[in-house]
Amino acid sequence: MMKTTNIHEAKTRFSQLVERAQAGEEVIIAKAGVPVAKLIRYNESDAPRQPGFWRGKVRIADDFDELPEAFTAYFEESDQ
Repeated sequence: MMKTTNIHEAKTRFSQLVERAQAGEEVIIAKAGVPVAKLIRYNESDAPRQPGFWRGKVRIADDFDELPEAFTAYFEESDQ
């Protein structure tokens, strides 16, 4: 069950809301009836970090560092 509470109530009952989140409940905090934050239980990851996880998934174009002539001309014109 997800509980929605306003900011004033959250400030007043913060420790109770943290206990509810610790028990696994999601608590939505709203301002003027509009949700702005979610309080959830913190779970520290036991999984070790995986170096190279993105290897082969990201491609950088060969011309990445080259500016198109029209783009360079725009800046050269704006300096004058």
